[in-house]
Amino acid sequence: MNMETDIKQPAERQPYDVIVVGAGAAGMMAAGTAARSGKRVLLLEKMEKSGRKVRISGKGRCNVTNARPPEEFARQIRTNAEFFAPAFAEFNNRATIRFFERQGVKLDIERGERVFPRSGKAWDIANALLEYCVDNGVRIMYDTRVTAVLTLGSRVYGVRYRNKRGFERKEECERVILTTGGVSYPATGSTGDGYAFAADLGHTIESLRPSLTPLVTSHPQMKFLHGLLLRNVRAVLYVDNEAVREEFGELGFSERGIEGAVALRVSRDAVDALIEQKRVKLVVDLKPALTEEILRERIARERAEMEPTEFFGELLRKLVPKALVMPLAQEVDIHSKNYLSKLTDAEVDRLIRTLKGLTFPITDYAPFEFAVTTAGGVRCDEVNPYTMESRKVQGLYFAGEVLDLDANTGGYNLQIAFSTGRLAGMLKK
Repeated sequence: MNMETDIKQPAERQPYDVIVVGAGAAGMMAAGTAARSGKRVLLLEKMEKSGRKVRISGKGRCNVTNARPPEEFARQIRTNAEFFAPAFAEFNNRATIRFFERQGVKLDIERGERVFPRSGKAWDIANALLEYCVDNGVRIMYDTRVTAVLTLGSRVYGVRYRNKRGFERKEECERVILTTGGVSYPATGSTGDGYAFAADLGHTIESLRPSLTPLVTSHPQMKFLHGLLLRNVRAVLYVDNEAVREEFGELGFSERGIEGAVALRVSRDAVDALIEQKRVKLVVDLKPALTEEILRERIARERAEMEPTEFFGELLRKLVPKALVMPLAQEVDIHSKNYLSKLTDAEVDRLIRTLKGLTFPITDYAPFEFAVTTAGGVRCDEVNPYTMESRKVQGLYFAGEVLDLDANTGGYNLQIAFSTGRLAGMLKK
């Protein structure tokens, strides 16, 4: 059966108990959960298929969750961790792993406790969520854009939507769950619709900005670094010359900017500082396992084993990846064709300082098109953390990225979607 197109419709039209807006990770979890408890559920999705963002997440592999213990997991939630705690207690990372394994998806735990489908295919996660909905009787309508959430006084009574033929329709229902995502990767359908609905209904929207996004630098050597991936480096983010965050791991370079896990994890602080027009820089230690003194001894040892007529660039090749040799020579202002015999102590000092502190001025950040998630969203103190129901509009629920909830990279943001989606779908009062 083609689940995307051949979903059986009920023979007779019956009123729905709940309408879910947005068939992403949170939306499918919410819809399937509500339907499993016997509720009649309508899931509306404006794109032509479900889980578009899930299908491309983790570079097509989908980092489902992270297997760290609860207290370590909580430290990775960047905003409103206390608000998220009840949802995580109801459906935590271990529950997520069990859920997908019961859906027939084999999972593996990789470095950093990151959890991926063994197949390496994000589609398996998206399809498992879709099967969960279909098997429990959720009715799904694709190419259907919700245009308004309807209220009477302070209570929801339905939604207005435009179907694939362009006709306006209204569906009455006493409970609506908004799982419309953020504004990152807008090509997947995340274009901020939920923020507009929430604002129209009196909710406060915390300022939206990219999170887990590449950082743009004015470093003159950047154009020569595209495609370079550095492993096991330490990076410190400075804001107005004050160290605010330190990370260890991989750092990558592309036409989008500085990326990789390290850059993405510090990007939230960098973005906020740049918005406030503060000075930002990223200082990278290329040799974090070596002190300056040990590094000096290493360089001396390498030079002793080389001919005096060999070039400085050949020494660099023993210290850094090939792609970094020419940019690093430029950075320390020593020509790569200089003879080692002419290398002065002052130049060695300069090389060591650079290896231990290669500095990238950060001038901008990549836009939402390249951000993994959205920071900001529906203000959490206006939502009941034990039910996900609005404190302002009865019968209105929120889940996933539409909320002002975001976390570090490593599977944490999808877990936010699953936990809040599950709690919202339980339709607690």
